[in-house]
Amino acid sequence: QLQFVESGGGLVQPGGSLTLSCAASGFTADLYAIGWFRQAPGKEREGVSCVSSSGSVTNYADSVKGRFTVSRDNAKNTVYLQMNNLKVEYTGVYYCAAGPCFLFFNGDTGMDYWGKGTLVTVSS
Repeated sequence: QLQFVESGGGLVQPGGSLTLSCAASGFTADLYAIGWFRQAPGKEREGVSCVSSSGSVTNYADSVKGRFTVSRDNAKNTVYLQMNNLKVEYTGVYYCAAGPCFLFFNGDTGMDYWGKGTLVTVSS
């Protein structure tokens, strides 16, 4: 069983930065690709980024390329999402999830484990 606890969300102005953390507990966490989904108000959950189990391969949704950086520290069982130059449309609940990276950008099905999410609000 793998469990996630997300943190780091909050209120930030457009153009600002935030770093989200996803702390994993349970065995075999470093065997999974882990990434982030976002659910904006009134919209479906969508994949934002994913990092391979080793951390060597990363993938991003087109909407966040150049602004977001995903990374992981397997020694700390933690995955990070550095978000820069934030836009209002990035507002939403950000969820950590484990599953094949290629599934992150085809809806939100197929994930093996989910966190409960952390709210990011980008507003002036």
